[in-house]
Amino acid sequence: MNKPLVSVIIPTYKREQALVDSIQDALKQNYPSFEILVIDQTQNHDQEVESFLQTHQEEEKISWYRVDWASLPRARNYGVSKAKGEIVIFIDDDVQLGENYISSHVQNYLNNEKIGAVAGRVLDRMKQFSAQTGEKGYSTAFKEHLDPRASDPGLAWYHLDFVYLIKPQKIITARGCNMSFRRDIFTKYNVWFDERFRGSAVREESDFCLRLRGTGYDIWYDPDAQLVHLGEEMGGCHDITTKSLSYQFAFYHNHFLMGLKNLTLAQQWRFYGKLFDCHVLGNPPCNKSGSFTKIVSRGVFYFLGFMDALKTQFLGLFISYHSRFNVE
Repeated sequence: MNKPLVSVIIPTYKREQALVDSIQDALKQNYPSFEILVIDQTQNHDQEVESFLQTHQEEEKISWYRVDWASLPRARNYGVSKAKGEIVIFIDDDVQLGENYISSHVQNYLNNEKIGAVAGRVLDRMKQFSAQTGEKGYSTAFKEHLDPRASDPGLAWYHLDFVYLIKPQKIITARGCNMSFRRDIFTKYNVWFDERFRGSAVREESDFCLRLRGTGYDIWYDPDAQLVHLGEEMGGCHDITTKSLSYQFAFYHNHFLMGLKNLTLAQQWRFYGKLFDCHVLGNPPCNKSGSFTKIVSRGVFYFLGFMDALKTQFLGLFISYHSRFNVE
């Protein structure tokens, strides 16, 4: 059976050794036909990292694209526009990969033409050991099936598990650090990442996957297509600290924008309610401070984020209307 060309796309921002390590793991894959595209939003690297990237570019081991902006969804779209593969895989710039990683993703597409996306298992660094070994006290966390609420677009985001889920199955979304797609989702169906998602771009992959449903393709979870996500504190898409005002505005804006674009009114009601309960009131699974001051400040950002998302959505519809009907 012919093996399709695979494009591994690595958007990166202000990462140094973690980026180098991620690229080296990607280069060690046992899959016979793949390319690596590094979409680099970093203006100045350490000398050793700069030399590594330059050398690997010259040796045609990677395609290194330097851009003068910082946006995760834009970097994803840019990578796809440069990719040659039939399958595109997105990984973060701080991951660890086994040599079978690409093969595990591709096998799903070869086995089932209805699969348009593969969501891989993500072993976060803090959970890696227990999830791999079944350490005492954690073994009961393994599960073969997700909570039924993980299929509800209004609640799914609080019931998805990419760590302890060990059985392949249909799923509603992928996680941005480990996901792959048939390239024709972009080129044939014209589904692209929405570049209006800001800051850390939280929910940009969820928005994309919800819109992917219109293609008729399924999203398939495969625990064998796993990686370790290191979650480096600096760099990556975290161009703003999680304690900053900018982060808080972007966080709520992105959640509300995803809801306004993709959910029914009933689903929005459930989603916004859970968002308030978890991220504003601090109830599980968020487990945030329940102090009055913290709740009030988070509530302000919640409200402002909603208003900002309404503005973004309205402007988008307005521009689309004018573009479509050429209104003067």
